[in-house]
Amino acid sequence: MESSHRTKLAAQFGASLRGKRIVSLDIPDDYEYMQPALVELLLARVPKHLPPRR
Repeated sequence: MESSHRTKLAAQFGASLRGKRIVSLDIPDDYEYMQPALVELLLARVPKHLPPRR
């Protein structure tokens, strides 16, 4: 999701999203499904937004 996607979500579903956390990873929509470069980006960016593993 890019920042523009987050903005569109907020505009369309603002009331439903109030109080919810929306994370934009700022990854452009230029990748194919499971493309290695995309997987690398996700592995680098997603963990810092998840709670620590126990």
